[in-house]
Amino acid sequence: MCAGQIPSSIFNSTTLGEIYLFNNKLEGQIPTSIFNISSLKTIDLSNNNLSGSLPNDMCQHLPKLEGLYLSWNELSGNIPFGMGKCNNLKILSLSYNQFMGIIPRSIGNLTRLQELYLGFNNLEGQIPEETGNLLGLELLNIKAIKGLTGQIPTSIFNISSLKTINLSNNSLSGSLPNDMCQHLPKLEGLYLSWNELSGNIPFGMGKCNNLKNLSLSYNQFMGIIPRSIGNLTRLQKLYLGFNNLEGQIPEETGNLLGLELLNIKAIKGLIGQIPTSIFNISSLKTINLSNNSLSGSLPNDMCQHLPKLQGLFLSWNELSGNIPFGMGKCSNLKNLLLSYNQFMGIISRSIGNLTRLQKLYLGFNNLEGQIPTSIFNISSLKIIVLSNNSLSGQIPSNIFNSTMLEEIDLFNNKLEGNLPPITSAPKLEILLLWGNKLSGNIPNSITNASMLKKLDLGDNLFSGPIPKTLGNLRHLERFRIVNNNLITGSATDHEWSFLSSLANCRHLRKIVVSGNPLSGVLPTYIGNLSKSLQFFYAYNCELQGIIPMEIGNLTNLLLLQLGYNKLSGFIPTSIGGLRNLQSLGLYSNKLGGPISESLCDLERLYNLFLGLNKLHGSIPSCLGNITSLRYLYLDFNKLSSAIPSTLWNLKDILKIDLSSNHLHNSHAIDVGNLRSLLELNLSRNLLMGDILSKFGGL
Repeated sequence: MCAGQIPSSIFNSTTLGEIYLFNNKLEGQIPTSIFNISSLKTIDLSNNNLSGSLPNDMCQHLPKLEGLYLSWNELSGNIPFGMGKCNNLKILSLSYNQFMGIIPRSIGNLTRLQELYLGFNNLEGQIPEETGNLLGLELLNIKAIKGLTGQIPTSIFNISSLKTINLSNNSLSGSLPNDMCQHLPKLEGLYLSWNELSGNIPFGMGKCNNLKNLSLSYNQFMGIIPRSIGNLTRLQKLYLGFNNLEGQIPEETGNLLGLELLNIKAIKGLIGQIPTSIFNISSLKTINLSNNSLSGSLPNDMCQHLPKLQGLFLSWNELSGNIPFGMGKCSNLKNLLLSYNQFMGIISRSIGNLTRLQKLYLGFNNLEGQIPTSIFNISSLKIIVLSNNSLSGQIPSNIFNSTMLEEIDLFNNKLEGNLPPITSAPKLEILLLWGNKLSGNIPNSITNASMLKKLDLGDNLFSGPIPKTLGNLRHLERFRIVNNNLITGSATDHEWSFLSSLANCRHLRKIVVSGNPLSGVLPTYIGNLSKSLQFFYAYNCELQGIIPMEIGNLTNLLLLQLGYNKLSGFIPTSIGGLRNLQSLGLYSNKLGGPISESLCDLERLYNLFLGLNKLHGSIPSCLGNITSLRYLYLDFNKLSSAIPSTLWNLKDILKIDLSSNHLHNSHAIDVGNLRSLLELNLSRNLLMGDILSKFGGL
């Protein structure tokens, strides 16, 4: 492998025919002496680190040059206007550089050109009409240039030698001519995705009868999918998604008997049933019709003629009926995605026959009955999503048998019984079981899923102690057990000892233990929890005792919710050090003492809920400096000062509740500047004077 600059001295030969220095680490400029060797037929300097610009007269002395390969460098400046003088050039490859300016019109003089690569540069302007002069061109590749605008020159569609047109990922606009395929008998690949093309898909598209790849996705095409597309009998890949099309998928699509990939997704105007003829295309490997408005049911024998199908993506439609019992005959299926539809009935046991299945998404349907145990005998299964259905019965005892499982989503069903022991789940990262009727203990074997990142067992009927071995889940990021009947441990265990274990989870970002009869007190070692912790929910847990000062160690907290407990003592001043805190919820406790001015240091605070406590003294005037504050609740306390006038500077605040205190007003209350105020409650205080007259500015 060569490195460094190219020495100009090595190009003194006048008979040199070919230069091959590709795939090296060459840098610096290309020596201009190269362009004086009139005998050269090939220059290949691709895939280096060459920089600088090309001289405008570079083709002046290269009458025999047939191949110029400069792609994958760092060349800049304009594409030389004199490039058209390399009139024997057959292959011009300038992609993956930093060329700027326009594509020179002189490129149309390269009448012997067969392959043209200009993509991945910083060019701008339009594709010159003169490109249509390249009547021997077989491959045109000008892609990934966001500055390339305007229409595609119609002259390009007259180049009968073209096999590939790739103009994807530009900013091209306008429509395609209806007769665009009239003079393209050899065209095999048409790639126009990721542009701003509009109008109809040409009805004459069917005349490109050698086409193998048609990619028109991510544009603004409208109208229907033309039936003539069924004439493209050699088509292997079809991409039409992310357009403004409407109507139905034409039945003639079933004529594409060599089709391997069908991708027509994210078109809300696409309605009607999926043509059954599609399921007779035995060459199909991928069907992606997701995120449309397709309806109707799937035929029971849909897999009878799909021996090669690997991916079936039909999520986010309006499909109904049963999941076909014959689905198990798609024996090569790796991805089955049917979520967000209206499928009903039971999950067919035949899915267990899909021995190569890796991803199974059946969530957000109307499925019922039990989860077939056969599914978890699929050793290749990585992701299973059955959430948001009406599935009942117990979780299959073999659920953790597949050692490849990475994600299990069964949330929001009607599952009951115990969580089976986790004997082996070495790759499981996500376990979401919330919103069921699961009961019994959380098994200690949960820690065998040592790679778990998200564990959500909330809104069930789990009871017994929270395992103290959770700290073995060293990768845990989200721990949620809200609304169960869990306790901290034995009757003598007054501290939340499971928190001590969770301190070993250094990636933990969210803890939600609210709605459990945990009782006990918050231990001082709460401050040992991960610095990455952002959300701590422990409301309605029958918590007692004080809030430990060490809570101030959790410096990245965004939300702290300890409301609806029996906490007493003062609000620790250390909370003022949680500079990232956006929501502080201490509502409905037995907290006393004054409101610490340290809370005014919470410059990003959005919600402050301190109501229903025993706080006394004055409202700190500095609360009016927290400009991010939107909700301020200090109601039902024993506050006895004048209401600070600074509160009325919070011009973006939405709700203020100071009711049921002993507050008074030493001056007029002027809330006219509170332009966003939705609710203000000052009732049951000691206010005097003509207050209502001051509200006129609202």
